[in-house]
Amino acid sequence: MHENFKILISKEELDKRIAELAEQIDKDYQGKELTIICVMRGAVFFTVELTLKMKTKLKYEFITISSYEGTESTGEVTLRTDLRESIEGKDVLIVEDIVDTGKSMKYLLDYLRAKSPRTLKVCALANRIGRRELEVPIDYIGFDIPNHYIVGFGFDIDNNYRNLPYVAYLEG
Repeated sequence: MHENFKILISKEELDKRIAELAEQIDKDYQGKELTIICVMRGAVFFTVELTLKMKTKLKYEFITISSYEGTESTGEVTLRTDLRESIEGKDVLIVEDIVDTGKSMKYLLDYLRAKSPRTLKVCALANRIGRRELEVPIDYIGFDIPNHYIVGFGFDIDNNYRNLPYVAYLEG
């Protein structure tokens, strides 16, 4: 582990909360087919762990947007990779690593609503309300976190540290 990282959410806490989220989503979508949209790249670990614990019939889609360089948000959201299949008339769940300022999620929600899904909900592993600039709905929240820049379990600094099995923050 990097000497300046402090663990914020342990592997055990992640496993427990993700299992709870999976159970709640299964309950809410019982008997339906759900299209999961994994927001690349940060949400990959969360999406895999969440969906492995789910019993709901699933289809996967992937979308890539970007708004960060290093540890700072650029304020501009860019679509880098679009969906491959239509989501029109489908029940859709966006799985995101973090909702921070709300700008990226607002962009995604507006973009995906225009594709006419039957339902569109959001599941975020981390909710950093302290930096929120735009209010966006989050239907399933893993953890409310303080205003730290986090790494691990998909979170990164310049694409490094994603593979840590816990969520940590840089101290100092």
